[in-house]
Amino acid sequence: MTRSGRVAQMPMREGVSASVVAVPAGHWPNLLDFLAQRMPGISRSEWAERLRQGLVLQESGQCAQADQPCLAGQRFFYYRNVADEPQLPRQAAVVFEDDHLLVADKPHFMPVTPSGPYVQQCLLVQLKRLTGYADLVPLHRIDRETAGLVLFGKRLHERDAYHALFRDHTIHKTYHAVAQQRPELALPRVHTSRLAEDPVYFFKMREVPGEPNSETRIALLRTQGDRALYQLEPVSGKRHQLRVHMMAMGIPIEGDQFYPTVLRGPNEPENFQQPLQLLAHSVQFTDPLTGQDRVFESRQQLLL
Repeated sequence: MTRSGRVAQMPMREGVSASVVAVPAGHWPNLLDFLAQRMPGISRSEWAERLRQGLVLQESGQCAQADQPCLAGQRFFYYRNVADEPQLPRQAAVVFEDDHLLVADKPHFMPVTPSGPYVQQCLLVQLKRLTGYADLVPLHRIDRETAGLVLFGKRLHERDAYHALFRDHTIHKTYHAVAQQRPELALPRVHTSRLAEDPVYFFKMREVPGEPNSETRIALLRTQGDRALYQLEPVSGKRHQLRVHMMAMGIPIEGDQFYPTVLRGPNEPENFQQPLQLLAHSVQFTDPLTGQDRVFESRQQLLL
């Protein structure tokens, strides 16, 4: 079984925390054979090169060797790396930081955590490099295509106190979105529906019959010609909820590559000139550790 996350005795390397793989019962001639068979997503030659460079460690912290014995119960540590990682056009910014919390302003196209071809370019690794905090952990997620605010906890033992804000719906999040103007729509309104995974496209969600499990408050902020800026307030936090709800109202968000029609698969090249016009604009809550009322706003704006 492979697990990710910081391991206390292993230092970060360029903002990347060590991942750990435990050796199950079985027989492997040596460590290189085990790694190549256990995690075939990385080629045997790449594992050999990582071992040669000292990027695979034993529990003692010493460099592991390709030909060393590999026994059940042993744990080995490695650092995720992607060769020829794509460069994103913009970097994230920190809008707030204290002893407990860090609030970042994420640009479009940037994943919050390592994903697919992105490791050094993801938000978490960038912030770890910038701050040196190995325990930094995202308290929630937003889609890679969405820009805006993401909250991070700085201490692992405080994480649950902040997670409770989302679990108990005591945090207020506001998004902005650009879409077609439809004068016949009665706004503001509340849209509820039951969301489930799409049976054809694993990366999509869809509305299905049944008891609602998602709710979004939608209001019109201003218009320009046949386009409009909308304010979206999710009460629940289902995957792609805002995008699906806007599509269901007949006003899909500009730049959406998945809704209503799949224009680009999740692993296909992106057009950085056409971002999804969705922004996590503001967040408001009472800090569970300090008791202070917090209000943060993104420094980014959508162009109408």
